[in-house]
Amino acid sequence: MRPETDRVKTLGLEVPGWTGHRAGQHVDVRLTADDGYQAQRSYSIASSAGGSRVELTVELIDDGEVSPYLTEEARVGDRFELRGPVGGYFVWDPNPGGPVLLVGAGSGVVPLMAMVRQRAADGDEVRTRLLYSARSWEDVIYRDELERAGQRGDGLEIVYALTREQPPGWTGYGRRVDRELLAEVVPDELALTFVCGPTPFAEAVAEALVGLGHEPSRIKTERFGPTGG
Repeated sequence: MRPETDRVKTLGLEVPGWTGHRAGQHVDVRLTADDGYQAQRSYSIASSAGGSRVELTVELIDDGEVSPYLTEEARVGDRFELRGPVGGYFVWDPNPGGPVLLVGAGSGVVPLMAMVRQRAADGDEVRTRLLYSARSWEDVIYRDELERAGQRGDGLEIVYALTREQPPGWTGYGRRVDRELLAEVVPDELALTFVCGPTPFAEAVAEALVGLGHEPSRIKTERFGPTGG
């Protein structure tokens, strides 16, 4: 288990018989208590495709049923049910036909990170910009890895929008993602956009992009809301 922030951890799972996945897909995790009670939640796969190891990045929900176990109680050797991979719409396209925009808020960055990792693993240099909205610099998941990825010089650019608190000397955005901000960061000749975050965020970003003249069919969204964690 690897801590990403104070409330977010990444779990590495060995999945016997895993046939692989595509960047952007998710799995369903089911826990069963001793009395037979079951709880199930969906989590995006954080790792790139290949091999039998699957990484899930999970944010702790204080009153949740699944995330507290995964982030605070799970130990090496623990077993639980996994179903997937699930989803074929919100997946990385290695031949998008032009620049790609990834837009994520909070833990919505997880499937987008899988795309960033897949892109690197494939040696893909399609121009890609990741716009990541987080409350503060300390809340940025994968912070160090993203900083390194943005410095590789392979066409990937990382743009941050810190909505509540910015560190001293911050030169990035210190505001929420809205139509005006998107107008500034959307790549020219944009071919494809992936948006992931809470439902209001994903819907607002998609609506703003359409308002800016982008083709709705080329805007793919993955959204989530309160599910009990």
